Amino acid sequence: MKGTRYHQSGHVFLKGSVWYLRYREDVTRKGGSIERIQKCRRLTKAVGQYRSKRSVEVLAEEILRPLNDGTSTAESTMSLNQFIEDLYLPYVEEQKRRSTYCGYKNLWLRYVQPDGQVALRDFRTLDGQRVLRSIAGREDLSRPTLGHIKHFLSGVFRYARRQGILNNPNPMHDVEIPKGRPGGETYAYSLEEEALMLTILPDPAATVVATAAFTGARKGELRGLMWENYDGSQIRIMKSVWRSHVEEPKRPKSKGAIPVVAQLKTLLERHRVACGNPSGGFVFANANGKPMNLDALARDVIQPTLETSGLGWHAFRRGLATNLHRLGVSDKVIQQILRHAAAMKTLETMCATTVQPMPRTSTRVM
Repeated sequence: MKGTRYHQSGHVFLKGSVWYLRYREDVTRKGGSIERIQKCRRLTKAVGQYRSKRSVEVLAEEILRPLNDGTSTAESTMSLNQFIEDLYLPYVEEQKRRSTYCGYKNLWLRYVQPDGQVALRDFRTLDGQRVLRSIAGREDLSRPTLGHIKHFLSGVFRYARRQGILNNPNPMHDVEIPKGRPGGETYAYSLEEEALMLTILPDPAATVVATAAFTGARKGELRGLMWENYDGSQIRIMKSVWRSHVEEPKRPKSKGAIPVVAQLKTLLERHRVACGNPSGGFVFANANGKPMNLDALARDVIQPTLETSGLGWHAFRRGLATNLHRLGVSDKVIQQILRHAAAMKTLETMCATTVQPMPRTSTRVM
């Protein structure tokens, strides 16, 4: 929202050895109200070419120009924190997945907020670099995590530009991601590991693991699987569940029918009989018919049974193409299971995947 436009020259004055500019500006208060206030801004030291008042007025004009020509908005005077809290996060909550909103809010509260007092319109690439270095200095974060924070801040400024609040280039564009600590090594479960898991685990944990291993479904997609979307030969991904929120899958192309290989079909049919042969509802449901808590299943059943310190759900997806290929599944079917748009992407996945053993505290599952 733009306030009433008027022309001002401001007042340039010298205090000690420093030149200052006093002027008025519309600012957005908490709750969205706009108030015109008097501000005082430091210009430069009275040295070199800036010894006279006339020489400093050029600097004052640069600051006042956006106010006088109407390109500055009251919202641009918000601090980065206020803009994120009052405008950006409400937009994300309305337009994005609930998990995305909560993830962004946590990034802001935990990492960005301590350095977010800079006015939005005054935020420059130097400030973005300073913020990331400050976060890296006080937090033990990997470089990929610092990259996520940069991506979040870049999205904040893209939104401000789309809303006409800012006109200058995105200040995060040229920010370099600090080194941080090395990222954790990614791993993928081997076919032998998966087979041993299925031998040892009780149901329904075994069926959950098999579905993850042979469909490549993400954790939220596993929780959102429905019996009405399973016909014995394929299962359709139509929902994703995050905490108690039922959402669309992560990406539009994630929706689709996944061929069910014979090894998985046997387990799914056995699980269906154990559930009373339901025709609808969640495939992996709790006693109340709600989506099963897979984190609790991993913590309470899978990890104690396998005597392992952790279970990476995404590790099933990483090794899927290679493992299916070893089972003799055709490249075309593997492409359908992975929901890749092109066969070349499937082949690249198989070539790039290095199967690593899962981290464990026991030698029982080797």
